Amino acid sequence: MSKASVYFTLGDLKDKHDGKAIKRELDTLPGVRSVSISDSSNRVAVDFDTTGVQPDRIRKQLETMGYQILNSEMDDHMM
Repeated sequence: MSKASVYFTLGDLKDKHDGKAIKRELDTLPGVRSVSISDSSNRVAVDFDTTGVQPDRIRKQLETMGYQILNSEMDDHMM
């Protein structure tokens, strides 16, 4: 198991309802461990297991939900 984190800055996160919808959707992806959302900075942080899901799949899910991704950063965790 390899753990990693990916951080997305979204262009159009409107309110707490958006955050809840994002968390609910991303939590359904296999391998997603946790989802944190900062309303003030429009950032979504996702901790995941790379054997279950890849960052491109998480990105695609956000885009499918209608969110514009302005920036993304990846952080691999060495065990």
